[in-house]
Amino acid sequence: MSITLDIRLKRANKVYHEGEVLAGVVVLASKEAVQHQGISLTMEGVVNLQLSSKSVGVFEAFYNSVKPIQLINSNIEVAKAGRIPGGKTEIPFEFPLSTKGNKVLYETYHGVFVNIQYILRCDMKRSLLAKDLSRTFEFMVHCQPQKAKLVAMSVDFTITPETLQNVQERSLLPRFQIRGHLNATNCVITEPLTGELMVENSQVAIKSIELQLVRVETCGCAEGYARDATEIQNIQIAEGDVCHGLSIPIYMVFPRLFTCPTLETTNFKVEFEVNVVIVLHDDHLITENFPLKLCRV
Repeated sequence: MSITLDIRLKRANKVYHEGEVLAGVVVLASKEAVQHQGISLTMEGVVNLQLSSKSVGVFEAFYNSVKPIQLINSNIEVAKAGRIPGGKTEIPFEFPLSTKGNKVLYETYHGVFVNIQYILRCDMKRSLLAKDLSRTFEFMVHCQPQKAKLVAMSVDFTITPETLQNVQERSLLPRFQIRGHLNATNCVITEPLTGELMVENSQVAIKSIELQLVRVETCGCAEGYARDATEIQNIQIAEGDVCHGLSIPIYMVFPRLFTCPTLETTNFKVEFEVNVVIVLHDDHLITENFPLKLCRV
């Protein structure tokens, strides 16, 4: 006898804020009537931290302290033990999204070393001979908009052989000058990163110009901190040897789930940077790095 269990929320985008109520239905579908020992819903919000392979040996004490941080864990009974008739049954529920004590609900974020996730789990208990049923469903939490007014700070940049760092033999570098600006490095997460770039001159041909969005995740405690930067996305904004003196627009949308407002807590940090990468024809890379501060308004 097969029975399917599902969770459906009324809100199509599955996005909620702290203090709101998750309303929806538990859907049960079976050809025949089913006995059960009770149906319950559990809401969980957890921050999972993990160390990169390069950090594991370095912080032995710290490795043991990287435990999941529980943000929310509450349970409600949806239905008492009884009998579900054959066909499709929808049981409505309302679940308040609120924390106990002084805990804060951080925004949903799927990273490499930091993962912030919120799930609803429905459990249907059955008799000893029948297997219990369980279903999980992820929903998103957005932090409350910031009340302070965001000050957009534009950044002008010039890239020449003299401005580069970590160069061993500067005299061997070809001559080039690239100018540009980013309209803001304090960014609203729902709006694109914009600006422009111009190749004023270059002795060697340019192969490609790219925008690389990077997340910088820091996990730590008193024993030490592990800081790891990983790429989120890479967008090519120019291909081939572009015309000198031509304005090239910079436009990058921040991807959902893989970015969140810049976050700094006692145990972990999530920060973001953007790299302007110029690939020369001999595959030399020229990179200019800009720290970003993301927020929700």
